[in-house]
Amino acid sequence: MAKKTYDLLFKLLLIGDSGVGKTCVLFRFSDDAFNTTFISTIGIDFKIKTVELQGKKIKLQIWDTAGQERFHTITTSYYRGAMGIMLVYDITNAKSFENISKWLRNIDEHANEDVERMLLGNKCDMEDKRVVPKAKGEQIAREHGIRFFETSAKANINIEKAFLTLAEDILRKVGAPSIPVEQIS
Repeated sequence: MAKKTYDLLFKLLLIGDSGVGKTCVLFRFSDDAFNTTFISTIGIDFKIKTVELQGKKIKLQIWDTAGQERFHTITTSYYRGAMGIMLVYDITNAKSFENISKWLRNIDEHANEDVERMLLGNKCDMEDKRVVPKAKGEQIAREHGIRFFETSAKANINIEKAFLTLAEDILRKVGAPSIPVEQIS
């Protein structure tokens, strides 16, 4: 059997309206790259990145969902088993922020009830085009008891911090030392 190169596997999910920057957030974190060409995600895609937290190697399997309504039935099946969900809106797009409540309902309906949630206000480098005040993002996060970061995939602001914070929150919840896979049979 191949030797496992990680201690824990965390499944994370990126959700939010189409065009808010979910794929850019993912690529910035996984590949430290930013692409200005917008290509809409079709269905679902994922990346893997291994990080080290509290002396444990944690493999993050990060699923990037399509924001369009027509892919909704495909993407909601990925909520099950997700340990962390990042809800992304665009600070330059009021509608993407208004839809956060819809996305939160989706989490309640389709995800495990103990899933770690986080709200990201993306594109914070575009201050001149901002229509959603930071205080509004902070307020909705407070109301739902979830963490909040403003991020920019383009300027690489808070991307790594957001992912690592979410992974740490999950690690804290998982808590107990894991049993090596070899011992489970």
